[in-house]
Amino acid sequence: MRRSVDEHLEVVLGRVAALPAFDQPLMDAVGLVLCEDIVSGVSLPGFDNSAMDGYAVQAGDLAGASDENPIGLPVVGEFRAGRSEPIVVTPGTCVRIMTGAPMPRGADSVVPVEWTDGGTVTVRITQQPPLGGSVRRAGEDVTAGTQVLDRDTVLGPRQIAVLAAVGRARVRARPRPRVVVISTGAELREPGSRLGDGQIYDSNSYTLAACARDAGAVVYRVGIVDDDPKRIMDTLSDQLVRADLVITTGGVSMGAYDIVKEELSKLGTVDFPQVAMQPGKPQGFGVIGEDEVPIFTLPGNPVSAYISFEVFVRPALRKMMGQMPYRRVLVPGVTLDGFSSPAGRRQFVRAAATSGDEGWMASTVGGHGSHLLGGLSRANALIVVPEDVTSVRAGDQVELMLLDKETG
Repeated sequence: MRRSVDEHLEVVLGRVAALPAFDQPLMDAVGLVLCEDIVSGVSLPGFDNSAMDGYAVQAGDLAGASDENPIGLPVVGEFRAGRSEPIVVTPGTCVRIMTGAPMPRGADSVVPVEWTDGGTVTVRITQQPPLGGSVRRAGEDVTAGTQVLDRDTVLGPRQIAVLAAVGRARVRARPRPRVVVISTGAELREPGSRLGDGQIYDSNSYTLAACARDAGAVVYRVGIVDDDPKRIMDTLSDQLVRADLVITTGGVSMGAYDIVKEELSKLGTVDFPQVAMQPGKPQGFGVIGEDEVPIFTLPGNPVSAYISFEVFVRPALRKMMGQMPYRRVLVPGVTLDGFSSPAGRRQFVRAAATSGDEGWMASTVGGHGSHLLGGLSRANALIVVPEDVTSVRAGDQVELMLLDKETG
């Protein structure tokens, strides 16, 4: 079975559904998609209050005040944030007031402390404030009954701030998908252990777990499962109880020991197409278990696994969380290097991209081999070469898939 990149992604997104929303505490909702409109039940500010440390006054008492002609007023009390006393500012008096404290009755303005000598019994004031100066009026930010957030908003720090300010302790949002990551292969060993002949460290499960966490998922890295059919299927069965999505890596190509493909093919619910891309040609996708949990079986070559995640798995996770757009946005740029590309396959070339006055410029890093992780570690973008392009020259316009939050 052969598919184009777009055809395979269409199959993936057609099978993956957004997770049901539920009420969540504010801090658990950071980064999630809001699934309700938020209408404030309170006004912000809820009362007139001081924007400065200073003195609450009647502005008319300070006409003509200057450095040469300071005006003295008796201080009849003090207002602090969170406390108010039954004190009234009558003509010719003032109240010492702190930032955020409610305005006392009778006062119409605040004199910043910088315009005074800071007195606590009598204060000398050298400037008349404008009427209403340094006063935050009730409801000037938000009035009760106003909608402050729209559904489908991604909740970041600023949105959490307004939710807390209007008194919401919980909000309805789509949860983070629970992703199980499994590496398969008898040759794999955990980082930190001793390698024997023909053995390699498992980088894929760490790479894919990091990718899924970066995409916003809750990740369970199961680690290495050797090429034993029963152990692979038992591990998958055991993990489904905590999985909204499963990722395996390795064992999906055309070899005699590609056990993942061999065993999952028997279920009839997972397809293993050859996708017209480089790297990442052997792909697997479908559902497993009674709950039809989506499963991605990605190639074992580390760069192939990473690029397969970016092209297929990340969009699926974003759809599950209700985040738009599903795909990473492609931006136009210019390549500084020339290279060839296979006919009929969409190539994803590792690149270091920078943005300047002339737009995005990209230099290729490392080779094109699907095992070359050193170049991938220096890349922050992928040059996406269409299927009908076989040669790219230095200076050509290209499309870039930006990989880092700092660049994308």
